[in-house]
Amino acid sequence: MPKIIYTSHDGEERIIEGIVGESVMETAVKNAVPGIDAECGGACACATCHVYVDAAFLDRLPALADIELSMLEFAEGIRPNSRLSCQIAVSEDCDGLRVTTPERQHADHARAPAASSPCG
Repeated sequence: MPKIIYTSHDGEERIIEGIVGESVMETAVKNAVPGIDAECGGACACATCHVYVDAAFLDRLPALADIELSMLEFAEGIRPNSRLSCQIAVSEDCDGLRVTTPERQHADHARAPAASSPCG
């Protein structure tokens, strides 16, 4: 199974085995990765799964679809390597994929009351 490396804005790393066919967001939610809330459940209707993709993997991923680009307009701290993790499918080519969560998402997560996620 491909390993995904989730890094928080302050450098804390979590290496998680992904399941081919699931999204990078689903893998994060199932493993309680901080900073990836996925409020819309992967419907590309929010930007709470925003990540920065390591430059070494940008060319391996499909191009941004118009809907993803539209949702990224609502996220803070957008960079050229910004993606929504719900739109990145785990594949064997993703082995070693490194994504970093933006600082703002960690701040929101720390302030948010504990609640069950609609994503699982």
